[in-house]
Amino acid sequence: MKTISITDKQEIESIIRSCPYCMVGITDQDGHPYVLPMNFAYEDGIVYLHSGPTGSKLDMLEHQSYVCITFCSGHELVYMHQQVACSYSMKSKSVMCRGKVQFIEDMDEKHRILMLLMRHYTDYPCTCSEPAVRNVKIWRVEPDMISARSFGLRPSEVR
Repeated sequence: MKTISITDKQEIESIIRSCPYCMVGITDQDGHPYVLPMNFAYEDGIVYLHSGPTGSKLDMLEHQSYVCITFCSGHELVYMHQQVACSYSMKSKSVMCRGKVQFIEDMDEKHRILMLLMRHYTDYPCTCSEPAVRNVKIWRVEPDMISARSFGLRPSEVR
């Protein structure tokens, strides 16, 4: 099975938008990896995340604000030969990006981003109360590195 790099910006954005969540890698105070699933929004090359106003994730980000975010879509089990274990692969596409977290404090911008997050998950019109907006932490990550791959392709599927 083959792996190919994806460089087309529209295809990369399509992969990101197709994902229901992302995995965010943070480094804890002892230098250990800490990875968690998070809901997100994506707009104009920026990844937005949200969390509670306090907690261990935020403590870690105070120490090291650089994160790695991974999006993965597809997940189809494929094989070259049904009875040969090493010919199996998972056909999928992934995008990995790295960047520094910046926190949004402006109430109007926080509200706008919360509505952007909701539009990623539902077409239903939503509202947010002022206390809810005040008590949420909005993360902004402008990636300084993005890579994308397509995995598990049969040789005939590689362009």
